[in-house]
Amino acid sequence: MRPMPIPASAAALARFDALLARIVFERASDLHLACDRPPVWRLHGRIEAMGDPPWDSEAMQRLIEELLAPGQRADFAQRGAVDIGHSSSAGERFRVNVFRTLGQPALVARHLPSRFHSFAELRLPETLRDIAHLGSGLVLVSGITGSGKSTTLATLIDEINATTPAHVLTIEDPVEFVHTPKQAVITHRELYTDVADFAGAVRSALREDPDVILVGELRDTETMRAALIAAETGHLVFSTLHTADATGAVERLIGAFPGDEQAVARHRLSLVLKAVIAQQLLPLASGNGRVAVVEILRVTTAVANLIASGRTAQIYSAIESGREAGMQTFDQALAAMARDRLVNAEEARRLAHDAGSFERLLRQAKFPARNEKAERSEAA
Repeated sequence: MRPMPIPASAAALARFDALLARIVFERASDLHLACDRPPVWRLHGRIEAMGDPPWDSEAMQRLIEELLAPGQRADFAQRGAVDIGHSSSAGERFRVNVFRTLGQPALVARHLPSRFHSFAELRLPETLRDIAHLGSGLVLVSGITGSGKSTTLATLIDEINATTPAHVLTIEDPVEFVHTPKQAVITHRELYTDVADFAGAVRSALREDPDVILVGELRDTETMRAALIAAETGHLVFSTLHTADATGAVERLIGAFPGDEQAVARHRLSLVLKAVIAQQLLPLASGNGRVAVVEILRVTTAVANLIASGRTAQIYSAIESGREAGMQTFDQALAAMARDRLVNAEEARRLAHDAGSFERLLRQAKFPARNEKAERSEAA
């Protein structure tokens, strides 16, 4: 008896899963697929060809049909792009953005690690652990696309889950990291699957007895308004913004409000903002992985006054002098990693915000000792 032929859509999905398995095995972060081009991955921060044959338009179309649910297909047809969560046949989780380029389907799949890394493994400053245990307020994680914001947020939520009997409610597009309840009760809500929009989901969350609310992204003014209300009513709210530094995150949030509302928004933000974590991923000097260089703003009384009075330009100076409060600038973190030989010194010099200040910091010896256990782990 002849074996039944494998349907074309199933064959496309199996081929896709084989690429995802290589992504996981080689510890690449992203897979790029487009019609008539060989597959490409981002390995340790560098874009490289994978050495596989190209996908033709028919195979790509079959794959997209297999990945998207009917509602997502309609959304893709209307908007030309859609975000989904995908679990591979091996159980690995990926965030997939499906889009069109020159009229043809394409996608980028980002691997989401199946286990949560510790602060030490990710080389995140221990002061971030304190932020996870705040009782209420707003915490922002900022950075460009691909800077590791989601991983940092997942580590913070995992810390809460492991130590605090609380209700943690996440609202994401799509749900990226799925947390198994430990000490906490975890509720995941996905945009378009469980909720219609971020702002409405945050307002609804206030009636769902949360202690901690994670809003995947502050995309619009209405979502920002809802997040401020949630923080004002005694909840701990985490979210992300696409800005390069901590000061930019503060200015971006205030600037999103209409001009006649900005004074009130500035005052409200000064009362509820607790911290801003701004980060960028750099290749490790060893070439085996990447590490987050993190700027940390803690909102002290002095910083709150700067925000309320519109003197955000002075926030950077407050971060520079705020080490005892758990703050650090990007250049301070960068110089410490360069001194510890975690990152290449020349690369660090290129990325430093202030070349003169960076050189002075590089010559200083007052940095924490290297974490030998963490250095043995190459988790990016």
